[in-house]
Amino acid sequence: MAAITAALIKQVREETGAGMMDVKKALTDADGDVSRAKEIIRARGIKAAGKREGRKAQEGMVASTVVTTDEGQTGYALELNSETDFVAKTPKFVDFAHAILGYAVNAGAGTVGEVLAAPGDDGTVKESVDEAAALFGEHVKIGQFATVSGPHVEIYAHRKSVELPPSIVAMIATDEAGAAVAHEVALQISAMGAQWLRREDVPEDVVESERRVATEKSQSEGKPEKIIPKIVEGRMNAFYKENVLLEQAYVKDTSTTVADLFAKVGGKAVAFARIEVGKGEEK
Repeated sequence: MAAITAALIKQVREETGAGMMDVKKALTDADGDVSRAKEIIRARGIKAAGKREGRKAQEGMVASTVVTTDEGQTGYALELNSETDFVAKTPKFVDFAHAILGYAVNAGAGTVGEVLAAPGDDGTVKESVDEAAALFGEHVKIGQFATVSGPHVEIYAHRKSVELPPSIVAMIATDEAGAAVAHEVALQISAMGAQWLRREDVPEDVVESERRVATEKSQSEGKPEKIIPKIVEGRMNAFYKENVLLEQAYVKDTSTTVADLFAKVGGKAVAFARIEVGKGEEK
């Protein structure tokens, strides 16, 4: 059996919010496998006792823009992090974020690594960001970066309050017909946080994990064995309806779905992205 170390327990507690004894038991049952332990915690319906994943949110803003070319449109969104929202809301920080985004666009960047390697006015973007601490008096870094392309790209930038810069940016790429509902879908993405466009886009390992959790949860609830497959399918469908954009209920009319919105105008979604300050993976 793998050793259940204090570091493993701490990691799972921080990522799930479960209590120490629940985490230790789950890790023991999972033979030290962190991903499996997290599945077990979910299947057992263990509630958070401490910090939840993502609670250590960083401050900052998301800069975004749409560029039109002969091939169509491309949307760019870049998260620039600071230590406090006091710095994030200053005009100097906002201007710096948009300057970094401009360098990324000019370089045709598609990843954070490519953004950092992009040339700026004096050296690379990485050098500019590394030197920004002296400018702002706080640690500054690039967080998430995303691009989407299609015949039409719509961006919705959400602010927590009027004095703060955007903290959530949602981008949706559509065909020309889909542009008619693109703004409404961008609002949907911002509010509901879908992770995938279509059901078939969900990675197979994620599907397998969700199915295991649904099965074990049904078993732990004492459901009759013969109806468990049907219950599991119901829970999987609920998972898709929550996390797949086209299957989500439209927030302004829950009797219809996002897919229905596109069907009504004869359009389709091509791709989407959502960036929220502080919600990216820690580097």
